[in-house]
Amino acid sequence: METDHIVRTMGEFGSKALILSRRVGSLYQREVKEGGREKVEELQGKVDKFEEERAAWKKEREGWKVCCLDSEGKLNKKIEELEEDYDELKDKYDGAIGELDDLKNCIIQEHINGFEKGLRQAAFFHQEVDIADSKSDVNKDVVDGKLVKEDGSSPDEEAEEKAAEEEKEAGDAEQVAPNAAE
Repeated sequence: METDHIVRTMGEFGSKALILSRRVGSLYQREVKEGGREKVEELQGKVDKFEEERAAWKKEREGWKVCCLDSEGKLNKKIEELEEDYDELKDKYDGAIGELDDLKNCIIQEHINGFEKGLRQAAFFHQEVDIADSKSDVNKDVVDGKLVKEDGSSPDEEAEEKAAEEEKEAGDAEQVAPNAAE
């Protein structure tokens, strides 16, 4: 008896499940139709709102594009003006540097001319002064009673250099003398 009872119960549950599924299906279809329309309308409202925002953004973007292009044109024009000014200033600078070099050379030449003039006057007033002597150098000065170069060396350094030169000349003379005797 149990098997008959189980089979009947299963048949009963199957038929109830079939009836219930039909009812749930029809309720679901009705809800989808009614709820779907509301959802569709809600989504369509969102789509319309999005399209309006998108159109506004496109319009704003076009405004920014025009503004940026105008700014770019102004900046390019300003860059060109600055480059022209730079070229003009560079030419002036180069001209000033050339003029400054010319002035430096003129000053140096006037210094040399003045020194040579002084040598000629010394030779005129003092007949015993030989202006062709190598000691007469425009780059030397008298410091502490000694003739030194003006390049910043001290009289002691000058004396050391002169002593080294004399020793070298003496050494050269010694080498020449034995070679001459042979």
